[in-house]
Amino acid sequence: MTLIPHSQHMSPRPIPLPCQNHDLGKFEILSRDGAARIGRLHTNHGVLNTPMLLPVVNPNIRTIEPREMWEEYGIEGLITNSYIIWKHQKLKEVALSDGVHNLLDFPGIIVTDSGTFQSYVYGDVEVGVSEIVEFQRDIGVDIGTMLDVFGRPDMSFSELESAVEETANRASESLEVAGDNLLLNGPIQGGINDDLRARSGYLMSSIRGKYHNFTVHPIGGIVPLMEKQMYRELFQILLASKSTIPPNRPIHLFGCGHPLLFPLSIALGVDIFDSAAYVLFARDDRFFTPTGTVKLKEIREWPISSRALFGLSPEEVRKMDKNERTSILSRHNLEITQAELAKCREAIRTGKIWQLAEERSHCSPQLRGAFLWVLDQLAFPDEGPIGESIMNIIASTNPVRKGGERMSHDIELRPHILHLQALIATRWKIPGSWWDGSKSTIKNLIIIEKTPPPWRTCSLNAIISHLIETPNSIPLILTPLGIIPYSLEDLSPWCHLDGSNDMWDIDYDDEEIMEFLSDLNLEKIPFIRIKPELKILKMSKIEENVRDWMDRCSIVDKLSVLCSINPNDGCKLTTSMSNRKSTTDRMVNVYSDGTHILSPRLNDGGISFTLEGVKRLCDNRYPISFDTIDSDSEFSGLPKVCINDDAIPFVGKGRNVMHGYILGADKHLIPGQPCLIVSSSGDLIAHGTPIATSKEMELFQKGIAIKVREGVLKDSS
Repeated sequence: MTLIPHSQHMSPRPIPLPCQNHDLGKFEILSRDGAARIGRLHTNHGVLNTPMLLPVVNPNIRTIEPREMWEEYGIEGLITNSYIIWKHQKLKEVALSDGVHNLLDFPGIIVTDSGTFQSYVYGDVEVGVSEIVEFQRDIGVDIGTMLDVFGRPDMSFSELESAVEETANRASESLEVAGDNLLLNGPIQGGINDDLRARSGYLMSSIRGKYHNFTVHPIGGIVPLMEKQMYRELFQILLASKSTIPPNRPIHLFGCGHPLLFPLSIALGVDIFDSAAYVLFARDDRFFTPTGTVKLKEIREWPISSRALFGLSPEEVRKMDKNERTSILSRHNLEITQAELAKCREAIRTGKIWQLAEERSHCSPQLRGAFLWVLDQLAFPDEGPIGESIMNIIASTNPVRKGGERMSHDIELRPHILHLQALIATRWKIPGSWWDGSKSTIKNLIIIEKTPPPWRTCSLNAIISHLIETPNSIPLILTPLGIIPYSLEDLSPWCHLDGSNDMWDIDYDDEEIMEFLSDLNLEKIPFIRIKPELKILKMSKIEENVRDWMDRCSIVDKLSVLCSINPNDGCKLTTSMSNRKSTTDRMVNVYSDGTHILSPRLNDGGISFTLEGVKRLCDNRYPISFDTIDSDSEFSGLPKVCINDDAIPFVGKGRNVMHGYILGADKHLIPGQPCLIVSSSGDLIAHGTPIATSKEMELFQKGIAIKVREGVLKDSS
């Protein structure tokens, strides 16, 4: 059977243009879901869009030609071994005379390994530290790799420590030889020792080169773990290493390339993968699916489709000669690899990367064990390197996001839910006064149970009736994820849980209720439990007064929980508050003295300010001058980002804040939640939504840091 190459039906992909000189080696983030990020790395042969896989290409054995990878599969970069090219005289001569891109006939980004893996397999290599970097530079490699010392899991602590130290000792020499045009990988070693991995990350990221620092940090020494499916140790290594690596350096999981491992690896912060698995598995008559590997001899029908397998049966492929069979299965494996990475990137955009990681974890006992270990770290972070990485993952995750949240056994430990629960536990406070104007102590709690959302439809009248009878009461809702204040009833994920109706019928005993209440410091308050029935009645004047108080509590509580605004200042902002509601009885716009100050977002329940709203907040209490608020307090105020004065004319008219123009940012800033943008003299310039953490704003030099909503100069000419 003759297959017509897909490229015959398509126009050739354009040759990538080199980046501008000042952008060489810079990394930027386009979208994120906590530690998972969609980014761009700028090189001399175009942009590397991450997360992505670098297929390993053996310059001597090309099962799929690099040009076909570029044209057919959208591969932007590949990795080959500079040591193999250096050692084979004919390849070496062509690479030095024509360049590695011509040698491989690949117009995209070429990354090279240095021979370290060969030292692991064969025991030693014959090339020197400077010599191999110089060779990579001279053949036109985009991202080379220094000759590090491979740390095997079975090595002693002293041997691993020596590998870490020797690798660091070689770093400065390697960066010097690389010059101003070759970007370098700075590998992280240390076996499965957390402290050594963290030390290696610190040493390699701290070394400064004359022209460039290390551009990418590959996590090395992991192939022996993957060969034995020691996935828990793999993710342990990743988390320990990341604790000391600056966030503006992409993370490369050296030698990892099975699609099954992509979602959790990406959720934990991996940007780049590489592997020859697509062809190695094909040579063994095995092929990829997103949920594992299948042996060709064991099937009668394909469990997954691909362009490479279209029109062929498993029996027809089995009857092919070895080379043709390997070729077809390799192409299938590469397709599945690309498709799973696309699925991961889309999951990042929609805020569902952890949901995807959880789904994939059920496909392998070893991966499931590793995933459960990660959940344990999320539930109980320790004080070591792994705990530091875990806390960074939670803190960098937007606590609210649009769309439904699929229920599962593991849902409570998804980072965004942990983050939101932590914010509620620390920032939500008992109202300072009740709907009737009294300021007496709280008398009881009203817990709505066994009732699905929308609660404003099914529970509002019952709550109002109880509040009229006992004004100094707090309404709460019992959800499958615990108890939340009724004031946050439209906040995702509580109101968008996707599951069977049975999940709302759980019978919690009083002891379990008390445990939920302890998270809100309410365990000593008497409570009543009610299951209201749907009633839509025209409200009396007194009932409308109670509803107005509840609406105001909702805004004050969201300002506190999501924006770190002191409840007293939230109350001042909402004095003389009125609102406009949607046809589904949700607040759409909130006004103070007739002026529009903010809008509760309908898709996730969060807060979007108007310019007048943030101005009033600044006037209420918070000085706009940068970093004058105690960042460790519960209510540090709406986070501020101070920008360079050169950016003011652009940001003030509504242009986004770019990395490289930021002088500092409050540490309590949360990606996805509102912030103020101020000048170096403390003047308000704009407000917007950050897509980076304060640490990232300190280190990144390219890309959007804050998406500006409004600037103070928007109406100026």
